[in-house]
Amino acid sequence: MGVVVSPQQLSQAVAEVLAVEEARLKEQRYRAAAGPLLAAIRCRQPWADAASAREELDAQLRALLGPRTAADDAPVEKVKKVAKESKEAEAGPSDDATAAPATPAPVEVRTALPSPPARLLTLYDSQEAEPFAFLARPCDNVGAHTTIHFSDGSVARPANTRATLDAHLAQTGGRVVTRFPPEPNGYLHIGHAKAMYVDFGSAQHFGGACYLRYDDTNPEAEKLEYITHIEDIVSWMGWKPAVISYASDYFQQLYDLAVELIRRGCAYVCHQTGEEIKASRERREDSPWRDRPIAESLRLFDEMRRGLWAEGSVVLRMRQDPRNENYNMYDLIAYRIKYVAHPHAGDKWCVYPSYDYTHCINDALENVTHSLCTLEFETRRASYFWLLDALGLYQPVVWEYSRLNVSHNVLSKRKLNLLCTGGYVRGWDDPRLLTLAGLRRRGAPPEGINAFVKAVGVSRAENLIPLSVLDFHIRDALNRSARRAMAVLRPLKVVLTNLAKGTVGSVKALLYPQRSGDEPGAGDTYDVPFGRVLYIEHSDFRAQDAKGYFGLAPGKRVLLRYAKVIVCDSMVAGADGQPLELRCRVEEPLAEERPPKGVIHWVADPAPGVAPPALEARLYDHLFMSGDPASLPGDWLADMNPDSEVVLRGGYAGPGVADAPTGQAFQLERLGYFATDPDSGQQGLVVLNRTVSLRDGFKDK
Repeated sequence: MGVVVSPQQLSQAVAEVLAVEEARLKEQRYRAAAGPLLAAIRCRQPWADAASAREELDAQLRALLGPRTAADDAPVEKVKKVAKESKEAEAGPSDDATAAPATPAPVEVRTALPSPPARLLTLYDSQEAEPFAFLARPCDNVGAHTTIHFSDGSVARPANTRATLDAHLAQTGGRVVTRFPPEPNGYLHIGHAKAMYVDFGSAQHFGGACYLRYDDTNPEAEKLEYITHIEDIVSWMGWKPAVISYASDYFQQLYDLAVELIRRGCAYVCHQTGEEIKASRERREDSPWRDRPIAESLRLFDEMRRGLWAEGSVVLRMRQDPRNENYNMYDLIAYRIKYVAHPHAGDKWCVYPSYDYTHCINDALENVTHSLCTLEFETRRASYFWLLDALGLYQPVVWEYSRLNVSHNVLSKRKLNLLCTGGYVRGWDDPRLLTLAGLRRRGAPPEGINAFVKAVGVSRAENLIPLSVLDFHIRDALNRSARRAMAVLRPLKVVLTNLAKGTVGSVKALLYPQRSGDEPGAGDTYDVPFGRVLYIEHSDFRAQDAKGYFGLAPGKRVLLRYAKVIVCDSMVAGADGQPLELRCRVEEPLAEERPPKGVIHWVADPAPGVAPPALEARLYDHLFMSGDPASLPGDWLADMNPDSEVVLRGGYAGPGVADAPTGQAFQLERLGYFATDPDSGQQGLVVLNRTVSLRDGFKDK
């Protein structure tokens, strides 16, 4: 770059850093970590030679502290005390405990974690670690996580010191600690199901703990509705958080750390507007306020907190590297002013931390061992570890995996929001959407969704998974769990002429015909009314018989499922020639005759002159016509499938369907898997959503 840092400039930068840290250094002496000091020096002189900076730092430390003594090399007592029995911890810190540094120490894991299983470490070395073999051992987290390339040609390789890692391990007991960190600004979708499987599943597999942590740093976009929804969905998916926490729980610590960041010369208050910041980043120019004095930034930041500045007039920015090749190192915003109450923290604050500032610090404060995220966050590694290194905080392992993409759908939060707010679908829980609320309303069981994300796997390879794969796993789960029932969607009336008027009996039908042996429900039956008047599917009758057709036709025999063989004698047609009613008779079984090939389902009047419960069936198909609508160059909304929802009214429900609770799953025989919709019961209708067909009849394009 052609920039020369003179020895005098470097000496001055080191002196400024030591002046800020003098009190702490005199107390901790040579036990204080040198990494944060070097990071602060780099903030002041980013083009200084790293080796020269370390040499100058050592020289000034010797001048400040004097020769190194035996006490300086003694073990740090505080690390030992963290690992002592809980009864000693309850007594509080002893008088001779080493004083905490100016940077607030990471909080202890806020849950009683179970004792680590004896097989904890061996799991990492066995085939049982699949599909989480990518996880490194928590006890090995002392290597560099990433290499940060600065625009002056220098590099940094942040890593935990042995002391930092030992303190972390003392609090976690060596367990895996992960976090599922949704932003409460929308509903969760199937991509979040994959994230839950990775975060909760990996912690569960290794006997660790997973936090449900709301990344609630933007109060304008967050609602209590979303917070409640997320917790509900996580539970529905079968996951149990070790702790439910909020980024806002740490607002005071985050603010204190921001003050410390300013004191270390690694942050400054900036008056550029959003547009000016964007323009200067495009030109890779420094903010005019980048080199303002530390004391001035401290005063202004305090004024921001006290509400003395207008919203948008001032921000706190991290002092990173505006000329870096990585745009996530362009002096990112750490704090901004928002005069709006927070849904969880209330109205205590008017300055709110950014995601880039908060996320990594929260990981450190909660002793997260593995920060797992999708690939679009990979470019944030540099800023993630730069900030933790600058503050001297514990650094988790970061690992990125590919996002989940499913064909014929969109999963972008922006696109989903447009579909919901624009009236293109019923709402966030529309059964056509791959939101988890939509899948639940459609009747997809969480076991099927989890089986799907497990089958997709955890890798870094980009993917577009066919929708039929999801349908397969949903169908497979429902086949084991859904009770059987009968219904007709497009009914055609049948009168059995050789049964007396008013005749209503019953037959037995199996609830779970796929279960056998000692399985719960094996052999269970329910009563199905059978009488003179019943209804079959309109498609199960043809006025003209044909080869290969096994339904009902004039003069033809079929078996009513679970009941009798009937023969069609005649048809009553309407003015358009379409059948309105069939006249049939029950055939007495003859020993020499073979049973008919055709077997059809039906629903009968439950009592003389009483029709079965009225049914509305909502038949759902793929939402978009093309496999990858998000990649379409034009209007992606124009690609919506006009037949993604077909509503059929006028059907009839069989026994057990009308009084089923919301979400009850059925396999309607010969029709598919259905679930009771929350609208059921309104206007006297039973409302069922088709979850998936009995077999895959859709070819992914």
